[in-house]
Amino acid sequence: MKNRTRAKWVIGLLLAWLISPVYGEDLFTALVKESGMQWRFPAGFVEVTPVDNPYLTYEKGIKSADGKLEIRYALRPINRVIIDYDDPHGATPDPNHIFSRLFQSLTGNLSIGGNTPTREYMPEDAQKVFGADWAAMSIFDVDPEYSKNYPAAMLLAMHKNRTADAFIIFLFKDYEEARTHIKNHLTHLIFQMDKTK
Repeated sequence: MKNRTRAKWVIGLLLAWLISPVYGEDLFTALVKESGMQWRFPAGFVEVTPVDNPYLTYEKGIKSADGKLEIRYALRPINRVIIDYDDPHGATPDPNHIFSRLFQSLTGNLSIGGNTPTREYMPEDAQKVFGADWAAMSIFDVDPEYSKNYPAAMLLAMHKNRTADAFIIFLFKDYEEARTHIKNHLTHLIFQMDKTK
């Protein structure tokens, strides 16, 4: 078993949204709105109940009818983030400045180690495709404690300044079989586009 030591500020960031209760609508719908995002339920998918796990709490899970792909969505509005950071030699990080470190930490925590190919989008591409200020993706063999039914995953992370972080996890058994699904569903959750840009 690989070392699971993680910085306190990472755990604080991932769980901070729990401090703000949501009333009158389901949590995922409320977080989409609060994160300044838009989401379309993709055709040919069914909803699945989120599974408790120690690595990344998520609010929505869906699965393709053919069972080749499961998608999990985790949203973290910046205004809900409280960072539990215990370092007497440094200041608490700004929630708007830790998205890259958080992405690397999540990739390490969700994977079983080994090769984790990563691609970071150019800022103009992140804005054009996702309405984000930053976006990156990584593919890896996933830790079975996070996914018992799918051995591989792609993590797509997005950040919009002063707004939110969003994480989409695509789970699959065979990338070649799932790649068309993944390509078709990369943009079902995006930040609302700024028409002035």
